[in-house]
Amino acid sequence: MTDGWVLPDDVLRDAPAYTPRPFELADLELILSEAYAPLTGFHTRADLASLRSRGRLADGTAWPVPVTLEVPAGLVAGLDLTNPLLRVLVLTDPEGAPVAALDVVDAWPSRDGFSAVGGRVRRLGDGTGGPFQRLRRSPAEVRALLPPGRVLGVIADRPLHRPQLAQIAHAARTLAAHLLILIPVADGGVSGLPPEVLVRSVFAARDRMPPATLVAVPLTRRGDEIRDALLRARVAAAYGVTHLLSTGEMLSGGGPRVLVPRELAYDNRDGQWRWRDDIPPRNRRLALDQEEIDDLLDRGFPLPEWHTPPAVARELARARPPRRHRGLVVFFTGLSGSGKSTIARGVADALRESGDRTVTLLDGDVVRRELSAGLTFSKTDRDRNVRRIGWVASEVGRHHGVAICCPIAPYAQPRAAARQMANDAGAGFLLVWVATPLEVCEARDRKGLYAKARAGQLTGMTGIDDPYEEPTDADLVLNTSEMSIEQGVQTVLQHLTETGWVEPRLKPA
Repeated sequence: MTDGWVLPDDVLRDAPAYTPRPFELADLELILSEAYAPLTGFHTRADLASLRSRGRLADGTAWPVPVTLEVPAGLVAGLDLTNPLLRVLVLTDPEGAPVAALDVVDAWPSRDGFSAVGGRVRRLGDGTGGPFQRLRRSPAEVRALLPPGRVLGVIADRPLHRPQLAQIAHAARTLAAHLLILIPVADGGVSGLPPEVLVRSVFAARDRMPPATLVAVPLTRRGDEIRDALLRARVAAAYGVTHLLSTGEMLSGGGPRVLVPRELAYDNRDGQWRWRDDIPPRNRRLALDQEEIDDLLDRGFPLPEWHTPPAVARELARARPPRRHRGLVVFFTGLSGSGKSTIARGVADALRESGDRTVTLLDGDVVRRELSAGLTFSKTDRDRNVRRIGWVASEVGRHHGVAICCPIAPYAQPRAAARQMANDAGAGFLLVWVATPLEVCEARDRKGLYAKARAGQLTGMTGIDDPYEEPTDADLVLNTSEMSIEQGVQTVLQHLTETGWVEPRLKPA
Protein backbone atom coordinates (compact mmCIF):
# COMPACT_ATOMS: atom_id res chain seq x y z
CA MET A 1 0.00 0.00 0.00
CA THR A 2 2.81 2.44 0.71
CA ASP A 3 4.74 1.90 -2.55
CA GLY A 4 7.96 2.32 -0.60
CA TRP A 5 6.81 5.70 0.68
CA VAL A 6 8.87 6.45 3.78
CA LEU A 7 8.55 9.64 5.80
CA PRO A 8 11.02 10.90 8.42
CA ASP A 9 9.63 11.17 11.95
CA ASP A 10 10.16 14.94 12.04
CA VAL A 11 8.03 15.36 8.91
CA LEU A 12 5.14 13.49 10.51
CA ARG A 13 5.61 15.36 13.78
CA ASP A 14 5.43 18.76 12.09
CA ALA A 15 2.72 17.94 9.55
CA PRO A 16 -0.74 19.48 10.01
CA ALA A 17 -3.45 17.12 11.25
CA TYR A 18 -7.14 16.81 10.40
CA THR A 19 -10.01 14.53 11.39
CA PRO A 20 -12.09 13.56 8.33
CA ARG A 21 -15.83 13.15 8.45
CA PRO A 22 -17.13 9.69 9.45
CA PHE A 23 -17.82 8.47 5.91
CA GLU A 24 -14.37 9.68 4.80
CA LEU A 25 -12.77 7.80 7.70
CA ALA A 26 -14.67 4.71 6.58
CA ASP A 27 -13.29 5.09 3.05
CA LEU A 28 -9.82 5.60 4.50
CA GLU A 29 -10.04 2.37 6.49
CA LEU A 30 -11.15 0.46 3.40
CA ILE A 31 -8.23 1.89 1.41
CA LEU A 32 -5.72 0.98 4.12
CA SER A 33 -7.08 -2.56 4.49
CA GLU A 34 -6.97 -3.06 0.70
CA ALA A 35 -10.72 -3.68 0.54
CA TYR A 36 -10.67 -0.91 -2.08
CA ALA A 37 -7.74 -2.46 -3.98
CA PRO A 38 -6.21 -1.36 -6.27
CA LEU A 39 -6.86 2.10 -4.79
CA THR A 40 -3.93 3.43 -2.74
CA GLY A 41 -5.43 6.80 -1.84
CA PHE A 42 -8.08 9.43 -2.51
CA HIS A 43 -8.94 10.37 -6.07
CA THR A 44 -7.37 13.35 -7.81
CA ARG A 45 -9.12 15.70 -10.25
CA ALA A 46 -7.78 13.66 -13.16
CA ASP A 47 -9.26 10.50 -11.64
CA LEU A 48 -12.65 12.12 -11.14
CA ALA A 49 -12.75 13.58 -14.66
CA SER A 50 -11.85 10.20 -16.15
CA LEU A 51 -14.41 8.45 -13.92
CA ARG A 52 -17.17 10.76 -15.13
CA SER A 53 -16.30 10.40 -18.80
CA ARG A 54 -15.46 6.70 -19.13
CA GLY A 55 -16.03 4.94 -15.82
CA ARG A 56 -12.31 4.41 -15.24
CA LEU A 57 -9.59 6.15 -13.29
CA ALA A 58 -6.89 8.20 -15.00
CA ASP A 59 -4.58 5.16 -15.20
CA GLY A 60 -7.30 3.08 -16.89
CA THR A 61 -8.35 1.11 -13.80
CA ALA A 62 -12.05 0.29 -13.72
CA TRP A 63 -13.68 1.73 -10.59
CA PRO A 64 -17.36 2.35 -9.75
CA VAL A 65 -17.56 5.48 -7.54
CA PRO A 66 -15.61 8.60 -6.51
CA VAL A 67 -13.60 8.25 -3.29
CA THR A 68 -12.82 11.78 -2.16
CA LEU A 69 -11.64 13.75 0.86
CA GLU A 70 -12.32 17.37 1.82
CA VAL A 71 -10.23 19.36 4.31
CA PRO A 72 -10.32 22.99 5.47
CA ALA A 73 -8.90 25.28 2.81
CA GLY A 74 -6.56 26.84 5.38
CA LEU A 75 -4.75 23.54 5.83
CA VAL A 76 -4.13 23.25 2.09
CA ALA A 77 -2.83 26.81 1.95
CA GLY A 78 -0.06 25.80 4.36
CA LEU A 79 1.16 22.93 2.16
CA ASP A 80 3.74 23.04 -0.64
CA LEU A 81 2.47 20.59 -3.24
CA THR A 82 5.79 20.73 -5.12
CA ASN A 83 7.75 19.38 -2.14
CA PRO A 84 7.01 15.76 -1.03
CA LEU A 85 8.14 16.57 2.51
CA LEU A 86 5.95 19.66 2.84
CA ARG A 87 2.70 18.34 1.40
CA VAL A 88 1.99 15.68 4.03
CA LEU A 89 -1.29 15.77 5.98
CA VAL A 90 -1.83 13.52 9.00
CA LEU A 91 -5.36 12.10 9.20
CA THR A 92 -6.64 11.29 12.69
CA ASP A 93 -9.60 9.51 14.26
CA PRO A 94 -12.22 11.51 16.24
CA GLU A 95 -10.06 11.20 19.39
CA GLY A 96 -7.09 12.75 17.58
CA ALA A 97 -5.01 9.57 17.23
CA PRO A 98 -3.08 9.41 13.92
CA VAL A 99 -4.53 6.92 11.46
CA ALA A 100 -2.76 7.70 8.18
CA ALA A 101 -0.47 10.10 6.36
CA LEU A 102 -1.77 11.60 3.10
CA ASP A 103 0.61 12.69 0.35
CA VAL A 104 -1.35 15.62 -1.09
CA VAL A 105 -0.49 15.75 -4.79
CA ASP A 106 -3.64 17.58 -5.88
CA ALA A 107 -5.99 20.09 -4.26
CA TRP A 108 -8.87 22.17 -5.54
CA PRO A 109 -11.74 24.24 -4.08
CA SER A 110 -14.87 22.30 -3.19
CA ARG A 111 -17.58 23.55 -0.83
CA ASP A 112 -17.35 26.84 1.04
CA GLY A 113 -14.22 26.96 3.18
CA PHE A 114 -13.04 23.52 2.12
CA SER A 115 -10.77 22.03 -0.53
CA ALA A 116 -10.80 18.53 -2.00
CA VAL A 117 -7.44 16.76 -1.86
CA GLY A 118 -6.10 13.69 -3.62
CA GLY A 119 -3.10 11.45 -3.13
CA ARG A 120 -1.85 8.17 -1.71
CA VAL A 121 -2.12 7.26 1.98
CA ARG A 122 0.12 5.37 4.39
CA ARG A 123 -1.07 3.73 7.60
CA LEU A 124 0.01 5.23 10.92
CA GLY A 125 -0.62 3.56 14.28
CA ASP A 126 -2.95 0.63 14.87
CA GLY A 127 -6.06 1.96 13.16
CA THR A 128 -9.30 3.39 14.49
CA GLY A 129 -11.03 2.18 17.66
CA GLY A 130 -14.61 1.18 18.30
CA PRO A 131 -16.61 -1.89 19.31
CA PHE A 132 -15.98 -5.31 17.76
CA GLN A 133 -12.45 -4.58 16.58
CA ARG A 134 -11.78 -8.32 16.52
CA LEU A 135 -14.24 -8.61 13.65
CA ARG A 136 -12.58 -5.92 11.52
CA ARG A 137 -10.29 -8.25 9.62
CA SER A 138 -8.60 -7.25 6.39
CA PRO A 139 -9.59 -8.98 3.14
CA ALA A 140 -6.28 -10.86 3.12
CA GLU A 141 -6.93 -12.20 6.64
CA VAL A 142 -10.45 -13.27 5.73
CA ARG A 143 -9.44 -14.95 2.49
CA ALA A 144 -6.86 -16.97 4.44
CA LEU A 145 -9.65 -18.28 6.70
CA LEU A 146 -12.04 -19.32 3.95
CA PRO A 147 -12.19 -22.93 2.75
CA PRO A 148 -11.57 -23.61 -0.93
CA GLY A 149 -14.52 -23.46 -3.30
CA ARG A 150 -17.51 -21.19 -3.57
CA VAL A 151 -18.15 -18.43 -1.07
CA LEU A 152 -21.67 -17.04 -0.62
CA GLY A 153 -21.56 -13.43 0.55
CA VAL A 154 -24.36 -11.64 2.39
CA ILE A 155 -24.13 -7.96 3.28
CA ALA A 156 -26.17 -7.89 6.48
CA ASP A 157 -27.16 -4.23 6.64
CA ARG A 158 -30.30 -5.15 8.59
CA PRO A 159 -31.20 -7.77 11.22
CA LEU A 160 -31.72 -11.28 9.86
CA HIS A 161 -35.25 -12.49 10.45
CA ARG A 162 -36.57 -15.91 9.51
CA PRO A 163 -37.33 -15.04 5.85
CA GLN A 164 -33.76 -13.85 5.23
CA LEU A 165 -32.30 -16.78 7.15
CA ALA A 166 -34.35 -19.22 5.04
CA GLN A 167 -33.12 -17.56 1.84
CA ILE A 168 -29.50 -17.71 3.04
CA ALA A 169 -29.75 -21.37 4.01
CA HIS A 170 -31.34 -22.28 0.66
CA ALA A 171 -28.68 -20.41 -1.36
CA ALA A 172 -25.78 -21.88 0.65
CA ARG A 173 -27.19 -25.39 0.29
CA THR A 174 -27.83 -25.00 -3.45
CA LEU A 175 -24.33 -23.66 -4.14
CA ALA A 176 -22.58 -25.92 -1.62
CA ALA A 177 -20.82 -22.69 -0.59
CA HIS A 178 -19.24 -21.39 2.60
CA LEU A 179 -21.15 -18.44 4.04
CA LEU A 180 -19.45 -15.06 4.58
CA ILE A 181 -21.52 -12.44 6.38
CA LEU A 182 -20.28 -8.86 5.87
CA ILE A 183 -21.78 -6.48 8.47
CA PRO A 184 -21.57 -2.75 7.64
CA VAL A 185 -20.46 -0.88 10.77
CA ALA A 186 -19.77 2.64 9.51
CA ASP A 187 -23.37 3.81 9.85
CA GLY A 188 -26.71 2.52 11.07
CA GLY A 189 -27.68 0.65 7.93
CA VAL A 190 -31.14 0.62 6.43
CA SER A 191 -32.74 -0.37 9.74
CA GLY A 192 -31.33 2.70 11.52
CA LEU A 193 -29.75 0.59 14.26
CA PRO A 194 -26.41 1.61 15.78
CA PRO A 195 -23.63 -0.54 14.26
CA GLU A 196 -22.94 -2.40 17.51
CA VAL A 197 -26.61 -3.36 17.80
CA LEU A 198 -26.64 -4.55 14.21
CA VAL A 199 -23.61 -6.76 14.93
CA ARG A 200 -25.23 -8.22 18.04
CA SER A 201 -28.49 -8.91 16.22
CA VAL A 202 -26.67 -10.73 13.40
CA PHE A 203 -24.69 -12.79 15.91
CA ALA A 204 -27.94 -13.66 17.68
CA ALA A 205 -29.08 -15.41 14.49
CA ARG A 206 -25.85 -17.36 14.03
CA ASP A 207 -27.27 -20.65 15.29
CA ARG A 208 -29.90 -20.42 12.53
CA MET A 209 -27.28 -20.15 9.76
CA PRO A 210 -25.10 -22.66 7.94
CA PRO A 211 -21.41 -22.58 9.02
CA ALA A 212 -20.36 -18.97 8.52
CA THR A 213 -17.56 -16.43 8.86
CA LEU A 214 -18.68 -13.01 10.15
CA VAL A 215 -16.74 -9.83 9.38
CA ALA A 216 -17.37 -6.18 10.28
CA VAL A 217 -16.73 -3.86 7.33
CA PRO A 218 -16.78 -0.01 7.45
CA LEU A 219 -19.12 0.35 4.49
CA THR A 220 -21.29 3.45 4.22
CA ARG A 221 -24.17 4.28 1.93
CA ARG A 222 -23.66 7.08 -0.60
CA GLY A 223 -27.35 7.65 -1.27
CA ASP A 224 -27.21 6.23 -4.80
CA GLU A 225 -28.51 2.66 -5.04
CA ILE A 226 -26.55 1.79 -8.17
CA ARG A 227 -23.27 3.18 -6.88
CA ASP A 228 -23.81 1.55 -3.49
CA ALA A 229 -24.49 -1.78 -5.16
CA LEU A 230 -21.43 -1.59 -7.40
CA LEU A 231 -19.13 -0.63 -4.55
CA ARG A 232 -20.48 -3.31 -2.21
CA ALA A 233 -20.01 -5.97 -4.85
CA ARG A 234 -16.45 -4.75 -5.37
CA VAL A 235 -15.68 -4.92 -1.64
CA ALA A 236 -17.32 -8.34 -1.32
CA ALA A 237 -15.09 -9.65 -4.12
CA ALA A 238 -12.02 -8.33 -2.28
CA TYR A 239 -13.02 -10.49 0.71
CA GLY A 240 -13.22 -13.60 -1.47
CA VAL A 241 -16.95 -13.71 -2.24
CA THR A 242 -17.81 -15.63 -5.43
CA HIS A 243 -21.62 -15.36 -5.18
CA LEU A 244 -23.46 -12.46 -3.55
CA LEU A 245 -27.00 -12.83 -2.20
CA SER A 246 -28.94 -9.63 -2.78
CA THR A 247 -30.71 -7.95 0.14
CA GLY A 248 -32.02 -5.09 -2.00
CA GLU A 249 -30.70 -3.31 -5.09
CA MET A 250 -27.51 -5.16 -6.04
CA LEU A 251 -25.38 -5.18 -9.17
CA SER A 252 -22.20 -7.13 -9.73
CA GLY A 253 -20.28 -4.73 -11.95
CA GLY A 254 -17.97 -7.52 -13.02
CA GLY A 255 -17.48 -8.81 -9.48
CA PRO A 256 -19.13 -11.83 -7.83
CA ARG A 257 -22.23 -13.36 -9.34
CA VAL A 258 -25.33 -11.82 -7.78
CA LEU A 259 -28.23 -14.02 -6.68
CA VAL A 260 -31.67 -12.39 -6.43
CA PRO A 261 -33.86 -14.49 -4.10
CA ARG A 262 -37.53 -15.16 -4.67
CA GLU A 263 -40.05 -13.88 -2.15
CA LEU A 264 -40.76 -16.16 0.79
CA ALA A 265 -43.93 -16.47 2.85
CA TYR A 266 -44.84 -18.27 6.06
CA ASP A 267 -47.00 -21.36 5.61
CA ASN A 268 -49.60 -21.55 8.39
CA ARG A 269 -50.21 -25.23 7.66
CA ASP A 270 -46.88 -26.47 9.02
CA GLY A 271 -44.95 -23.39 10.17
CA GLN A 272 -42.41 -23.44 7.32
CA TRP A 273 -41.09 -20.64 5.11
CA ARG A 274 -41.63 -21.43 1.44
CA TRP A 275 -41.67 -19.59 -1.85
CA ARG A 276 -44.68 -17.34 -1.83
CA ASP A 277 -46.28 -18.74 -4.98
CA ASP A 278 -46.20 -22.27 -3.52
CA ILE A 279 -48.58 -21.37 -0.67
CA PRO A 280 -52.34 -20.79 -1.13
CA PRO A 281 -53.27 -17.21 -0.12
CA ARG A 282 -55.49 -18.39 2.76
CA ASN A 283 -52.51 -20.18 4.37
CA ARG A 284 -49.97 -17.46 3.65
CA ARG A 285 -48.35 -14.88 5.96
CA LEU A 286 -46.02 -12.35 4.41
CA ALA A 287 -42.89 -11.09 6.12
CA LEU A 288 -43.24 -7.99 8.28
CA ASP A 289 -41.80 -4.82 6.82
CA GLN A 290 -39.53 -2.48 8.80
CA GLU A 291 -42.37 -0.10 9.64
CA GLU A 292 -44.40 -2.93 11.17
CA ILE A 293 -41.40 -4.16 13.16
CA ASP A 294 -40.68 -0.66 14.47
CA ASP A 295 -44.32 -0.16 15.43
CA LEU A 296 -44.41 -3.37 17.46
CA LEU A 297 -41.21 -2.44 19.28
CA ASP A 298 -42.37 1.14 19.89
CA ARG A 299 -45.56 -0.12 21.56
CA GLY A 300 -43.72 -2.74 23.61
CA PHE A 301 -45.22 -5.75 21.83
CA PRO A 302 -43.03 -8.83 21.23
CA LEU A 303 -41.98 -9.63 17.68
CA PRO A 304 -43.83 -12.78 16.58
CA GLU A 305 -41.70 -15.91 16.80
CA TRP A 306 -42.92 -17.12 13.41
CA HIS A 307 -41.10 -14.10 11.92
CA THR A 308 -38.12 -13.41 14.20
CA PRO A 309 -35.94 -15.84 16.20
CA PRO A 310 -36.30 -15.10 19.94
CA ALA A 311 -32.59 -14.26 20.39
CA VAL A 312 -32.77 -11.67 17.58
CA ALA A 313 -36.03 -10.27 18.99
CA ARG A 314 -34.39 -9.80 22.39
CA GLU A 315 -31.51 -7.81 20.89
CA LEU A 316 -33.88 -5.58 18.94
CA ALA A 317 -36.10 -5.01 21.99
CA ARG A 318 -33.03 -4.03 24.04
CA ALA A 319 -31.96 -1.56 21.37
CA ARG A 320 -35.43 -0.16 20.74
CA PRO A 321 -37.38 -0.28 24.00
CA PRO A 322 -40.98 0.94 24.08
CA ARG A 323 -41.24 4.67 23.56
CA ARG A 324 -42.32 5.26 27.15
CA HIS A 325 -38.93 3.91 28.28
CA ARG A 326 -36.78 5.34 25.49
CA GLY A 327 -34.83 8.58 25.40
CA LEU A 328 -36.48 11.59 23.79
CA VAL A 329 -35.38 15.06 22.69
CA VAL A 330 -38.18 17.63 22.60
CA PHE A 331 -36.73 20.54 20.63
CA PHE A 332 -38.64 23.84 20.70
CA THR A 333 -37.79 26.50 18.12
CA GLY A 334 -39.27 29.93 17.51
CA LEU A 335 -38.65 33.67 17.69
CA SER A 336 -37.68 35.44 20.87
CA GLY A 337 -40.92 36.15 22.75
CA SER A 338 -42.84 33.40 20.98
CA GLY A 339 -43.55 31.59 24.27
CA LYS A 340 -41.37 28.55 23.55
CA SER A 341 -39.37 28.75 26.80
CA THR A 342 -42.49 29.14 28.92
CA ILE A 343 -44.21 26.19 27.23
CA ALA A 344 -41.03 24.12 27.51
CA ARG A 345 -40.81 24.79 31.24
CA GLY A 346 -44.48 23.84 31.66
CA VAL A 347 -43.93 20.55 29.85
CA ALA A 348 -40.81 19.84 31.93
CA ASP A 349 -42.69 20.57 35.17
CA ALA A 350 -45.57 18.28 34.19
CA LEU A 351 -43.23 15.41 33.35
CA ARG A 352 -41.33 15.88 36.61
CA GLU A 353 -44.55 15.87 38.59
CA SER A 354 -45.52 12.52 37.10
CA GLY A 355 -42.19 10.98 38.13
CA ASP A 356 -42.18 8.62 35.13
CA ARG A 357 -39.31 10.22 33.23
CA THR A 358 -35.98 11.85 34.06
CA VAL A 359 -36.12 15.35 32.58
CA THR A 360 -33.30 17.75 31.63
CA LEU A 361 -34.32 21.28 30.58
CA LEU A 362 -31.82 23.04 28.31
CA ASP A 363 -33.16 26.59 28.25
CA GLY A 364 -31.62 29.02 25.77
CA ASP A 365 -30.42 31.62 28.26
CA VAL A 366 -29.06 29.09 30.75
CA VAL A 367 -27.24 27.23 27.99
CA ARG A 368 -25.69 30.47 26.77
CA ARG A 369 -24.33 31.09 30.25
CA GLU A 370 -23.21 27.59 31.21
CA LEU A 371 -22.52 25.72 27.97
CA SER A 372 -21.86 28.30 25.29
CA ALA A 373 -20.24 31.19 27.17
CA GLY A 374 -18.06 33.25 24.86
CA LEU A 375 -20.02 32.55 21.71
CA THR A 376 -21.25 35.52 19.72
CA PHE A 377 -24.48 35.88 17.78
CA SER A 378 -22.82 35.34 14.41
CA LYS A 379 -24.28 32.63 12.18
CA THR A 380 -21.30 30.37 12.83
CA ASP A 381 -21.58 30.70 16.60
CA ARG A 382 -25.36 30.31 16.53
CA ASP A 383 -24.91 27.08 14.61
CA ARG A 384 -22.29 25.97 17.12
CA ASN A 385 -24.60 26.80 20.02
CA VAL A 386 -27.48 24.72 18.60
CA ARG A 387 -25.15 21.82 17.82
CA ARG A 388 -23.82 21.87 21.38
CA ILE A 389 -27.36 21.80 22.72
CA GLY A 390 -28.18 18.97 20.31
CA TRP A 391 -25.16 16.95 21.41
CA VAL A 392 -25.94 17.28 25.13
CA ALA A 393 -29.59 16.48 24.48
CA SER A 394 -28.68 13.39 22.46
CA GLU A 395 -26.49 12.14 25.31
CA VAL A 396 -29.41 12.60 27.71
CA GLY A 397 -31.56 10.64 25.26
CA ARG A 398 -28.91 7.94 24.88
CA HIS A 399 -29.38 7.15 28.57
CA HIS A 400 -33.19 7.07 28.28
CA GLY A 401 -33.82 10.54 29.67
CA VAL A 402 -36.01 13.30 28.24
CA ALA A 403 -34.15 16.43 27.12
CA ILE A 404 -36.27 19.54 26.53
CA CYS A 405 -34.48 22.26 24.54
CA CYS A 406 -35.74 25.74 23.71
CA PRO A 407 -33.20 27.81 21.76
CA ILE A 408 -34.30 30.13 18.97
CA ALA A 409 -32.45 27.81 16.54
CA PRO A 410 -33.15 30.00 13.49
CA TYR A 411 -31.40 27.84 10.87
CA ALA A 412 -32.62 24.57 9.39
CA GLN A 413 -29.27 22.81 9.07
CA PRO A 414 -28.31 22.86 12.78
CA ARG A 415 -31.85 21.76 13.68
CA ALA A 416 -31.48 18.83 11.28
CA ALA A 417 -28.11 18.03 12.85
CA ALA A 418 -29.72 17.97 16.31
CA ARG A 419 -32.36 15.54 15.02
CA GLN A 420 -29.69 13.32 13.50
CA MET A 421 -27.63 13.29 16.71
CA ALA A 422 -30.69 12.19 18.69
CA ASN A 423 -31.52 9.46 16.18
CA ASP A 424 -27.92 8.25 16.17
CA ALA A 425 -28.10 7.98 19.96
CA GLY A 426 -31.19 5.78 19.72
CA ALA A 427 -33.50 8.51 21.03
CA GLY A 428 -36.65 9.99 19.59
CA PHE A 429 -36.82 13.59 18.38
CA LEU A 430 -39.83 15.90 18.45
CA LEU A 431 -39.48 19.31 16.75
CA VAL A 432 -41.99 21.80 18.14
CA TRP A 433 -42.24 25.05 16.21
CA VAL A 434 -43.80 27.85 18.24
CA ALA A 435 -44.90 29.85 15.21
CA THR A 436 -46.06 33.01 16.98
CA PRO A 437 -45.93 35.87 14.43
CA LEU A 438 -43.12 38.43 14.62
CA GLU A 439 -45.46 41.37 15.33
CA VAL A 440 -46.84 39.56 18.39
CA CYS A 441 -43.37 38.66 19.65
CA GLU A 442 -42.16 42.21 19.11
CA ALA A 443 -45.16 43.65 20.96
CA ARG A 444 -44.30 41.49 23.99
CA ASP A 445 -40.55 42.27 23.91
CA ARG A 446 -40.05 41.24 27.55
CA LYS A 447 -36.26 41.61 27.29
CA GLY A 448 -36.32 44.79 25.22
CA LEU A 449 -34.27 43.15 22.46
CA TYR A 450 -36.56 44.09 19.58
CA ALA A 451 -36.57 47.74 20.64
CA LYS A 452 -32.78 47.78 20.73
CA ALA A 453 -32.61 46.12 17.32
CA ARG A 454 -35.03 48.67 15.82
CA ALA A 455 -32.95 51.47 17.33
CA GLY A 456 -29.76 50.09 15.83
CA GLN A 457 -28.28 49.30 19.24
CA LEU A 458 -28.32 45.53 18.59
CA THR A 459 -27.42 43.64 15.43
CA GLY A 460 -28.08 40.07 14.43
CA MET A 461 -31.58 40.00 15.94
CA THR A 462 -33.56 37.10 14.55
CA GLY A 463 -36.61 38.39 12.69
CA ILE A 464 -35.23 41.92 12.35
CA ASP A 465 -31.86 41.90 10.60
CA ASP A 466 -31.20 38.16 10.72
CA PRO A 467 -33.45 35.53 9.09
CA TYR A 468 -35.49 32.81 10.73
CA GLU A 469 -35.78 29.74 8.50
CA GLU A 470 -39.27 28.40 9.16
CA PRO A 471 -39.25 24.63 9.73
CA THR A 472 -40.73 22.41 7.06
CA ASP A 473 -40.25 19.28 9.19
CA ALA A 474 -41.90 20.32 12.47
CA ASP A 475 -43.72 17.50 14.27
CA LEU A 476 -45.95 19.96 16.10
CA VAL A 477 -46.81 23.62 15.40
CA LEU A 478 -48.09 25.99 18.09
CA ASN A 479 -49.05 29.66 17.97
CA THR A 480 -49.39 31.48 21.30
CA SER A 481 -51.27 34.35 19.66
CA GLU A 482 -54.10 31.86 19.18
CA MET A 483 -53.78 29.78 22.36
CA SER A 484 -52.75 30.28 25.96
CA ILE A 485 -49.49 29.00 27.37
CA GLU A 486 -51.42 26.36 29.31
CA GLN A 487 -53.12 25.21 26.12
CA GLY A 488 -49.71 24.97 24.47
CA VAL A 489 -48.37 22.85 27.32
CA GLN A 490 -51.40 20.55 27.20
CA THR A 491 -51.11 20.21 23.41
CA VAL A 492 -47.51 19.02 23.72
CA LEU A 493 -48.37 16.62 26.56
CA GLN A 494 -51.31 15.24 24.61
CA HIS A 495 -49.06 14.64 21.60
CA LEU A 496 -46.47 12.88 23.76
CA THR A 497 -49.17 10.69 25.25
CA GLU A 498 -50.84 9.81 21.94
CA THR A 499 -47.49 8.89 20.36
CA GLY A 500 -46.52 6.71 23.32
CA TRP A 501 -43.65 8.72 24.78
CA VAL A 502 -45.31 9.23 28.19
CA GLU A 503 -47.78 7.25 30.27
CA PRO A 504 -51.47 7.79 29.42
CA ARG A 505 -52.27 9.24 32.84
CA LEU A 506 -50.49 12.44 31.78
CA LYS A 507 -53.12 12.97 29.11
CA PRO A 508 -55.10 16.09 29.98
CA ALA A 509 -58.70 15.65 31.07
